[in-house]
Amino acid sequence: MFLLTQPEVHVKVLRKDCVKTALSQKGVICIMEVLQLISRATSFGGSTPITWQNGIMILVAFGFFYLSIVKKYEPLLLLPLACGILIANIPQAGLSAYYTYPIYTTAADGTIVEVVRRGLMSSVYQGIAWVIYPPMVFLCIGSMTDMGPLISSPKSWVIGLGAQIGIFTAFGLALLLNNLDIPGLSFTFKEAASVGIIGSSDGPTSVFAASRLAEHLVPSVSIAAFSYMAMVPFIQPPIMRLLTTDKERVIVMPEPKKVTQKQKIIFPIVVMIVALLLVPYSGNLIGMMMIGNLVRESGVADRFVKTLSTHVLNVLTLVVALSIGVSATAERFLTLQTLAILALGLIAFVFGSIGGVLIAKFLCWITGGKVNPLIGNAGVSAMPMAARISQRMGQKYNKQNHLLMHAMGALIAGTVGSSLVAGIFISFLA
Repeated sequence: MFLLTQPEVHVKVLRKDCVKTALSQKGVICIMEVLQLISRATSFGGSTPITWQNGIMILVAFGFFYLSIVKKYEPLLLLPLACGILIANIPQAGLSAYYTYPIYTTAADGTIVEVVRRGLMSSVYQGIAWVIYPPMVFLCIGSMTDMGPLISSPKSWVIGLGAQIGIFTAFGLALLLNNLDIPGLSFTFKEAASVGIIGSSDGPTSVFAASRLAEHLVPSVSIAAFSYMAMVPFIQPPIMRLLTTDKERVIVMPEPKKVTQKQKIIFPIVVMIVALLLVPYSGNLIGMMMIGNLVRESGVADRFVKTLSTHVLNVLTLVVALSIGVSATAERFLTLQTLAILALGLIAFVFGSIGGVLIAKFLCWITGGKVNPLIGNAGVSAMPMAARISQRMGQKYNKQNHLLMHAMGALIAGTVGSSLVAGIFISFLA
């Protein structure tokens, strides 16, 4: 452990309180001081010692471990998220999204120059900060999504757009909280918009909006969005039962009309052009999603489709969840504002689900009972879990009912709708 500058080492003094060892004729180091140096190198006695707040975040990480490993709720998201939260809250490890360290070099004129370097996870997190990961995830999602149900049933657009009411509900409530004059509990327009996007129940869209509007809220907004995505099976069924009648739940919807390959190729091109012209800032998400879908439907790039829908998506899911986790340090996450974000996110998700079901009920009424309102929950873009909930609920009340593809149409419409809303917020606020 010691660099000996002298060839001889002599033990000079022995005392009860401290055993001193001479490393040279001029200097003496106390063993107790060596122990202090060792202590400073740990997470307990270092310059940034572990705190009780870090302990709380570590408990949060173990909560996500339990949900992902034991309960198997969205393990591909929650497991790396938990790992990120755990390692980020052991300060001395230097594995948070904000860790940097200096390197000193000598310039040509002999002066010492300090260069700041990023740590490992800080470098990985730049994919979030530079808004790279979320659009790439949408590229992969597009490559594995069949747009046929949406093309064959344009009314699905109405359900998807109606479900965006949750975003605006949370946005308005966040601004209303400013009237309470509670220290630490206030939201700017940019922050309120970032919180509102949680109502889309779309993790990449929430990360994208927060990164562009209020990057300091990325940890709390993203964790809320991913958590509520995992809780879809618990939150949505009670809402669906409350807002629908026994008669509506057993409505059998016919299979979606068949869509030609030509229509499937034209659709992403048209949507991409319209979105880029009307809401340019949504192009990062919608544009990439439609490019991925065009690659799928073109039929000439199967290798791209296989790679994007498997390996690339798996890697991106891992780094996105891990990056969000390492950004959730105690000093940034354990605030009154974070608690408000979690509550507002839940309200946004609930109202989004309510809006989608109510729009589906309206369509059921105007079509003379041809639309099962149970597909309305899929208006929030919790892909693909929300569509599975529609299918499961439909089968529960009528074994002859198959709602999955109809719900997928509403789900895709909701994904596009929430991306448009995010683009509008960024256009006006960023």
